Amino acid sequence: MSLNISNNNINTAREMIYKIAGIYLPSSKDSTIKNRLDVLKRKFGIQDFDDFFNQIKQGQFKQEFINAFTTNKTDFFREEFHFEDMLDRILPQRLRGNEPMKVYCSASSTGEEPYSIAATLLYAREVYRSNTHMSVLATDIDTSVLEFAKVGKYIVNTKLNPLPTWLDLKDYFEIKYKNEYELFMEAKLNLKNILTFKQQNLYDSRYPFAHKEFDIIFCRNVLIYFKVSDQEQILSKLFSHLKIGGTLYLGHSESILNLAHKVERLGKNIFVKVMD
Repeated sequence: MSLNISNNNINTAREMIYKIAGIYLPSSKDSTIKNRLDVLKRKFGIQDFDDFFNQIKQGQFKQEFINAFTTNKTDFFREEFHFEDMLDRILPQRLRGNEPMKVYCSASSTGEEPYSIAATLLYAREVYRSNTHMSVLATDIDTSVLEFAKVGKYIVNTKLNPLPTWLDLKDYFEIKYKNEYELFMEAKLNLKNILTFKQQNLYDSRYPFAHKEFDIIFCRNVLIYFKVSDQEQILSKLFSHLKIGGTLYLGHSESILNLAHKVERLGKNIFVKVMD
């Protein structure tokens, strides 16, 4: 007999993913929750959801539960104007000095965004003939996407995901064409060497980074999965790790919220930190 997913199961899952990861799924997402529970049911042969939820509370299946409820929509060089801003405004000045440069990508997903960041940094360093040390830290709560990102192999449909023409991707990826619009891309070592992938829950009360550690923080298209009050707390924590004069990039539908008085707004959700 097939196990039915009840409204109580849906509500328990909603409360649990919020408590663990801060992911907020309102009643309009009930069908999504049900679908995710159905995937878990088939994957683990769940016979009793109450027992399954108790096991999660005890630490078993916790990561699998988190992974099932994350959303991983991303592309290479998504919202390209942020990469162009790095190239045109930030990097020419920074690469004249020798002070190390650190970038934080707070929602790595399957890795397309951090690899795009790393390629942009390496391209600029070559253009400006700089020896500046650069590093990109990319984190996500979902361990499955982090493992995928570490491998660095992708199939890209260039019709759906147009790639930039201002740099030669072959300098950073091994590229093989599958057909006119699809290609295989594998990150080269020069990209991988400046990238570090780690797990981080943005809902944690504190982050394991130094005060004012980063020159640039990407926090794009992830805040939308949190309540506004939790968005404010996440932004506040991220902001504490951004240098004065550093840049925060948000997704096109996200807001700087209660930090508006501490930033200079440059448009297209580009924010420069002007005070703590």
